[in-house]
Amino acid sequence: MTVAKYIPDDLDRRIIAHLRADGRASLSKLCEAVGVARGTVQNRLDRLIETGTLLGFTVRVREDYDDRAVHAVMMIEVIGKSTTQVIRKLRGIPEISSLHTTNGNWDLVANIRAASLSDFDRVLREVRMIDGVSNSETSLLLSSV
Repeated sequence: MTVAKYIPDDLDRRIIAHLRADGRASLSKLCEAVGVARGTVQNRLDRLIETGTLLGFTVRVREDYDDRAVHAVMMIEVIGKSTTQVIRKLRGIPEISSLHTTNGNWDLVANIRAASLSDFDRVLREVRMIDGVSNSETSLLLSSV
C-alpha cells in the first residue's frame, strides 16, 4: 500500500511560518496567531508530524553565540559521476553543517562552521583532497543581516 503525499494548505503554511519564528510557541499562541480553534491547530500539527512534513522542533541562537566562529560557503565542482561518493565523504566532515546539490557551474554547496581559521584551513584542504572534487571556491561569511 502506498501512502499519498500530504500537501500542506494555507493554514498549514501559516502554522509552519509561526513555528519557524518560535519553535516553542504554545498551542494557545499558535491558535491566536492563525485565528483558528485549538482542536484545529492540534489536528494540523499532528498531521504535519505524522506525514513527516514537520521533522522536529529546534531553537535558534544568536550568530555571536556559536563557538564555531568561522562561517563560510564553499562551492564544489565534481568530476563525472562521482557525486555520490563525494557527498558521502563530505558528510563525514563535522565542520560541514549542511550540504546542498545545485545546478550551474557548481555541483555542491557546503556550509562550513569552524572554531578557528586553522580548523577552517584544515577543512578546505580535506575537501580539496577528496577524490572526485575537481574545483572549489570558498567565501567567508562576515555578518548576517
